[in-house]
Amino acid sequence: MRLYDSWWTVAAGALGAVVVLAAALWCSAHVHTDPALHSAALFAHLASLVLGFGAVLSADYHGLLWATRRCSFSEAIGATARLHVPIWAGLAGLVLSGMMLRPDLGSPLTLAKLGLVLALTLNGLQAGLLGRRLEAAGGSVRRRALVWGGVTALVSQVCWWGAVVIGFLNSNG
Repeated sequence: MRLYDSWWTVAAGALGAVVVLAAALWCSAHVHTDPALHSAALFAHLASLVLGFGAVLSADYHGLLWATRRCSFSEAIGATARLHVPIWAGLAGLVLSGMMLRPDLGSPLTLAKLGLVLALTLNGLQAGLLGRRLEAAGGSVRRRALVWGGVTALVSQVCWWGAVVIGFLNSNG
């Protein structure tokens, strides 16, 4: 049994992700970094953002290429499937490095960003199931699956851009 085999396995993965994010929050409240480690964590945070969000943008771009008939469905699905590893690696790097950046857990903006990260993680998990189903469908994709894909991409973009904007506001405020 694999993560994207059914809604049950995705739900189990979501529960695991919530536990990991809660542990990261607990650690962020108890880890105190010196200035050098803080700088290294900030660099890792920015590098992880480039990796994860860059891969998301590339995946969504391939979806747009397919929607505008500039590539085949199998090319778009194949390209997107290959981007799952850098997307998840970037998100994991953001969470791990974010623990060391002393987030202000009393700030409404920070709490909103944490909510976006949780939504992004859960959306990514269900996107894996969607990807598996689209691969199995081949060229005959139902309208419902296309709407599911569009909503998934929209939620992803809102969460990534929202977290980036909040991160920028927090760093300048």
